Amino acid sequence: MKRIFVVVVFFLSFSAIAQNWQTSFEEAKSKAIKENKNIVLVFSGSDWCAPCMKLEKNVWKSSAFQTEAEKSWVIYKADFPKKKANQLNQELTEQNKKLAEKYNQNGSFPLVLLLDKNGKALGMTGFKNVSAEEYVNLIKSFQK
Repeated sequence: MKRIFVVVVFFLSFSAIAQNWQTSFEEAKSKAIKENKNIVLVFSGSDWCAPCMKLEKNVWKSSAFQTEAEKSWVIYKADFPKKKANQLNQELTEQNKKLAEKYNQNGSFPLVLLLDKNGKALGMTGFKNVSAEEYVNLIKSFQK
């Protein structure tokens, strides 16, 4: 059982690294300023929100999103898991709650925002049942 846990953690870590999701919003902002990029901020309920899981599978893991994100955006996922086994550490949980207070006061899941490098919202959307390419184009449409 312990071996399975280690393997699962390894693959989840590799997946997060492969997609370049930032692990700190402050680091995401710093990187956005340094690289002059916008920030894609995703509010997700990774283990309970069916539309969030569909976005993960169909958009975030797609080559279309990964390519555009690498080129144009800094990406951060504010996750709000419910299952005890998936809980985040306290610091990350608090950071995500503060982000929700600022950007997601209605508690919408999923909620996807495009922010400028200083954290100003340029546009937002939720789940759309469209292709990854169409979703990428929707996010790009928020850029000014």
